[in-house]
Amino acid sequence: MPLAVLAGRYPDLYARHVAKYAGREHRLRERVIPLDCDWADVVFFSPVDSAVLFDAVRSTGRRVWEGPMWSLDASRLDPRRCCVRLMRVTRGARSADPGDEDDYLPLTTATLRAVSQVTDRALTRLRSLAPDEPLLPWGDVPHVLHRGPVPLDIFREQEGDERPVAGTCPAP
Repeated sequence: MPLAVLAGRYPDLYARHVAKYAGREHRLRERVIPLDCDWADVVFFSPVDSAVLFDAVRSTGRRVWEGPMWSLDASRLDPRRCCVRLMRVTRGARSADPGDEDDYLPLTTATLRAVSQVTDRALTRLRSLAPDEPLLPWGDVPHVLHRGPVPLDIFREQEGDERPVAGTCPAP
């Protein structure tokens, strides 16, 4: 569920997850242009294997998520409720750089193929983080954004070295 939905339905979960935006609350009000909503109205997914990102972070000595990862088949998402947002983080920034209309792509099979590999830029940033820099593991990774809640029955837990079907996220 997007944060905006959690706020009304599950205030305790909302408090836990909105805390991740401490110091960058402006992010929640950022417009998602093609979906005509705010960031707090979407659920985001990573189209890349999150284990690769977490391994890069671990190489710096930082602790990261060790729990299960979940994947979903993007063909089960309604493309009218989705888009891909290209993301980038300026070195040392506490949040991703603001986006504009050129940072959004439609959710298609071709788009997912084009954004499904972790870039050298993302790995280099994660492997060279200073201790006081924010983690932002998905900062340089395109996001698949879905407006509104996503049905739980389209998720499945990844096993072993299985590659994600379309996107992954840590369990709540």
